Amino acid sequence: LSESMNASDIQPTRLEKVKFELKNIVDAFSSDRLGLIIFSSEAFVQSPLTYDQNALNLFIETLNTNLVPNSGTDFGPPLNMAYEKLMQEESTITQPKSKTIIMISDGEDFGEETGDIAEKIEEAGIKLFTLGVGTETGSRIRTASGFKKDRQGNEVVTRLDDRQLKSLAVETDGKYFEINDRNNDVERLINTINQIEGELRDTRLMDVSANKYFYFLWLALFLMAFDFLFSIKTISI
Repeated sequence: LSESMNASDIQPTRLEKVKFELKNIVDAFSSDRLGLIIFSSEAFVQSPLTYDQNALNLFIETLNTNLVPNSGTDFGPPLNMAYEKLMQEESTITQPKSKTIIMISDGEDFGEETGDIAEKIEEAGIKLFTLGVGTETGSRIRTASGFKKDRQGNEVVTRLDDRQLKSLAVETDGKYFEINDRNNDVERLINTINQIEGELRDTRLMDVSANKYFYFLWLALFLMAFDFLFSIKTISI
């Protein structure tokens, strides 16, 4: 959620396009537990892992660049937070084997610990897919008073820097995808995740011991037998 996500080289803005596609991802994986972490130079859990699509979509709709400090982009904190949250999750029956992180960004990584965290993610067998948003041409960043300027008074032009995102994908045996002015790889991203086979994504334990339907079943059978064995004479006038 850095300020560069307000750039309009992806219409209507990079952030609005990401919000739209995030809802598509939520819809595509409605049977999985999904969580949402927001970041710029710091990271925060916006939504813990949940099956509640309505809650996730509500959190997505409220995303804006004022929710986090805007002092650059650091991939380390959100990746480390995602790693810790996924490693903490255990099913009551068995440990889910398929865990996935989707990293979405438009900018250069100014962090120094990203490489170390990527190694931990790769060693844990967590799939990391990166999604770059923006164009090579770039765009100015609109603010409340006009357009963002640097210290010399020049208007800032933000361009997609995909180098770190591609490097992360390679280091973790994942894949890089992109949203630009010509292509939208979100559908391909969804299909790639769906092709992860032979792995348990999650399990749900449902308690059905409280079912009382058989009481009504026995009552219905009794009434049917009673109707079959006994007849009541009626007089018609």
